[in-house]
Amino acid sequence: MKRAAAKHLIERYFCQLTEGCGNGACTNEFCASCLGFQPLDHNTAAIRALELYKMNAKLCGRHSAAFPDNSSAKETHPALSGDRHGKMPDHEDNLFPPREDFREVHYLTEEKVYEILSICEGKKDYSPLIRVIGRIFSSADALVQSFRKDKEQHPNTKEQRKTHQAKDEDKDEDDKERTTAMEQESEESEASASMEGATGSTENRLGPVEVSVDIEAVRRVYDRLLSNEKIESAFLNALVYLTPNVELDLTYLDVYDTNPDYLNIFIIVMENSSLHSPEYLEMAMPLFCKCMSKLPLPALAKLTRLWSQYSVEHIRRMMETFQQLITYTVISNEYDSDSLVNDDECVVAAAKCLKLVFYANVLGGDLDTGHNEEEEPASESSELTLQELLGEERSNKKGPRVDPLEKELGVRTLDCRRPLIPFEEFVNEPLNDVLEMDKDFTFFKVDSESKFSFQSCPFVLNACTKSLGLYYDNRISMYSERRITALYSLVQGQQLNPYLRLKVRRDHIIDDALVRLEMISMENPADLRKQLFVEFEGEQGVDEGGVSKEFFQLVLEEMFNPDIGMFTYDESTKLFWYNPSSLENEAQFTLIGIVLGLAIYNNCILDVHFPMVVYRKLMGKKGTYLDLADSHPVLYQSLKELLDYEGDVEEDMMITFQISQTDLFGEPITYDLKENGDKIPVTADNRKEFVSLYGDYILNKSVERQFKAFRRGFQMVTNESPLKCLFRPEEVELLICGSRNLDFQALEETTEYDGGYSKDCRIIKDFWETVHSFGEEDKRLFLQFTTGTDRAPVGGLGKLKMIIAKNGPDTDRLPTSHTCFNALLLPEYDSKEKLKERLLKAITYAKGFGML
Repeated sequence: MKRAAAKHLIERYFCQLTEGCGNGACTNEFCASCLGFQPLDHNTAAIRALELYKMNAKLCGRHSAAFPDNSSAKETHPALSGDRHGKMPDHEDNLFPPREDFREVHYLTEEKVYEILSICEGKKDYSPLIRVIGRIFSSADALVQSFRKDKEQHPNTKEQRKTHQAKDEDKDEDDKERTTAMEQESEESEASASMEGATGSTENRLGPVEVSVDIEAVRRVYDRLLSNEKIESAFLNALVYLTPNVELDLTYLDVYDTNPDYLNIFIIVMENSSLHSPEYLEMAMPLFCKCMSKLPLPALAKLTRLWSQYSVEHIRRMMETFQQLITYTVISNEYDSDSLVNDDECVVAAAKCLKLVFYANVLGGDLDTGHNEEEEPASESSELTLQELLGEERSNKKGPRVDPLEKELGVRTLDCRRPLIPFEEFVNEPLNDVLEMDKDFTFFKVDSESKFSFQSCPFVLNACTKSLGLYYDNRISMYSERRITALYSLVQGQQLNPYLRLKVRRDHIIDDALVRLEMISMENPADLRKQLFVEFEGEQGVDEGGVSKEFFQLVLEEMFNPDIGMFTYDESTKLFWYNPSSLENEAQFTLIGIVLGLAIYNNCILDVHFPMVVYRKLMGKKGTYLDLADSHPVLYQSLKELLDYEGDVEEDMMITFQISQTDLFGEPITYDLKENGDKIPVTADNRKEFVSLYGDYILNKSVERQFKAFRRGFQMVTNESPLKCLFRPEEVELLICGSRNLDFQALEETTEYDGGYSKDCRIIKDFWETVHSFGEEDKRLFLQFTTGTDRAPVGGLGKLKMIIAKNGPDTDRLPTSHTCFNALLLPEYDSKEKLKERLLKAITYAKGFGML
């Protein structure tokens, strides 16, 4: 009855907009009888009627011109006629006899489409088929009933159809029982699927998603009809008429709850291979995406699971459709601080729809939902009590937020080792270019209920944009800690340090840093989230960022020194791995974890060389056999050959479930992968288990003590950061280590000049010619000398704002730098040769800080 009432109200609004109320003195601005009312065409009036219904606008009283029975409205505009949903106009056409006008067709099947198409081809006139497509594809009821898998389609005669509609409106007990049974069956199948093995294929883990629509039939119909230009336009026009009604249903009537088959509309429409065309992007897709984004969470999850079973080609087509809609809309509009892209309903809706395709891409890839690291409880401290006393609350105290769709699907991006489509293809660069990240971050952290943040769709953002969001989060946390400290000082009367200050001796940097950071981590870990200031004892450098960079580098050089024995170094991969036989205590590994966390928190790039599995473990996934390819390539190759071996494994290999390694002193040690492993031979039947256990031992169990301490230190700093929900492991590595790809041409284009220099000065031209002539090693030394690191930041050297300032006339003095500000102080040497000689000497022998 709610549907009938809503339909009746919309018809009244339409009549009021087109015919008026008949009162010559009407003052209702939404009535055609009102003086000064601008006449509307029927299409505009139909859309406006929907808007007035949504806003519960004023309705005039009934007059003679208001069409009490609404029959005139139905005749005037097709979107308000027919059954509970509007249909495209069905014009009279005398070319066909009445029996061939197909008015009795209330839904479509593949056979019925081909039958009508055959008649039209014989008559050389496609107008009957165009009308049928327009009528069916513009009606939600008709589209839901079309292309069903079951042979018993819905009733097609007028008498049967009336009976069917009466049942639908009255919602009798049979319908309720059938709906409940369908929901219970769906829940049981999903629960059963969740009990499957964590590393199984997507289809085995999730089970096939059952829908009533015959998708293959829909595809064949589209392939057959879209080649005809006139018929193609009928689909477009029908979608334009369909979407307002669907939006109304989803917004006010909760249609999916009463009829899960309502999802068929979106399944059928998304099979249209022409959705990416400009006509669709401009006229139909914006509102259709808005409709899709209004689907309830269970419907979105079901649609995602269904799409995950599609081929790569179909998933890619849908991805490109939504990507093109975002790009088309972004480049067609202008955005600024007053008109944000976050407020563009089309872009927001398309991003939400793209999220479904993204998770379908994840579900359809190689999944590993098991092998998760055990999360350690966050350490509590007196600082939390202090915050409560001061009325402060941590928004992320319980860790980063979880996406509702991700939770509903029971899968994370991190669980996917290899998606069907590379994650990089989901990034939309035009969107990144216009996104105001400071505003978006505010929506993400503070106003997420009423404002949309693109950080809720991190897959569409590049690493550079996300790192900017992380930077804002870190800075706000620093300011918050500073404010809390100031308030505490006022309350307690004690003067506390608002910064994290470390005073270290260059020759005892590990001991000094370890003692200080260990004390902080034990007494009040929240102090690690204060802004870092480092002071080298006996040196005059003031830390504006550059001193911290050198502190990080010196600590890492010391920790990764092979003589200490905390890590092993692989000459072939140039990577470090934890030493299982290390004699160092856990505090040393905790210190390295804290240093990595502080580097992210303070926006510093480190020269660390870990395999990717370390970052996967930091994000919460255990290492598996597949990760050995990166960290232990020789062992991986041996185990792969064992799996691929076609001979007699037991007789030819003669290996057991006992493995051996050498300790720090070169002595052999053995380990049983299973109880009594030395007595269990590896066979063709159990070799997969052997490989799995071997990988688990090397990457997890053998280094469990070292890694847990390392991760504990890392999480002390990053536990309340959005790091996990925004970044993938490879992006975390880029965040910590920067990029080794050095584009000095991009650096030259973004460099600024001061003190009288400009890009056209002779000395500047000589300088860049000299730098471009350097070899790879000298370029890295120059970067280290000028910025404090030999790596490029996230986004490349073009994101690095370097300044070259004049430092006097020609002289024998060396160039100097302020690494805190990426500033190079360059004297105006009188020759290119002298410039090169002085610059090379400066970058080769640069270490320490002093006042000039």
